[in-house]
Amino acid sequence: MHIIIILIILIAIIYAPSWWAKTTFKRYSKPREDIPGNGAQLARHLLEKLNMSHVKVEKTEKNGDHYDPTDKVVRLSPENYSDRSLTAITVAAHEVGHAIQDHQNDPMHTTRIKLIGVTHIIQQIGGWVLVMLPILAIISRNPIIGLLTVLAGIAVMGVSVIVHLVTLPVEFDASFNKALPILFEGNYIEEKDRPAARRILKAAALTYVAASLASLLNFWRWFTLFRR
Repeated sequence: MHIIIILIILIAIIYAPSWWAKTTFKRYSKPREDIPGNGAQLARHLLEKLNMSHVKVEKTEKNGDHYDPTDKVVRLSPENYSDRSLTAITVAAHEVGHAIQDHQNDPMHTTRIKLIGVTHIIQQIGGWVLVMLPILAIISRNPIIGLLTVLAGIAVMGVSVIVHLVTLPVEFDASFNKALPILFEGNYIEEKDRPAARRILKAAALTYVAASLASLLNFWRWFTLFRR
């Protein structure tokens, strides 16, 4: 019974941030006539104003909002690209915040990009290792190979945990140190909408919290297996 309760709590902790973020985005996604431009227009305006016209703005798939530091592109989901909603312009400003980090060579942002590249390589290698080692363990019946499998899993999960931990401060910086001052000081958000904009910016950052918690949980499971 206690195990079931613990599992329920863990599931709630992992999925609550993601659920709250999606609910917040949807709550303020209704198009409004008093908002002068859509997300794409605001992003292009901000990039021009900040002398970052080399950064492009493109439409991407649903829930795919992100900044691509390799191609120098702010990519917005169809709704946030085309709609004149509070969610659209706020998320657009958040992604521009990442472009600003890249433009300023922000150390945390740079570290994150490097780690993502390393993680991709490690996960590819680790994936093959995790597939091949169990087969070799069955064939050879060598317990050391089983141990190597667990260690490989811990290594892959460990790198993922590090990337997610680095990602969190980068996301909050993009929301509250970059996007929020731009929106408020430039009067792109009316006074009455500022509390809602804060919630949306927090939601934009929290989209990565669930992934971080899930990554930590996977790492803990592998570490527990290793201890056994």
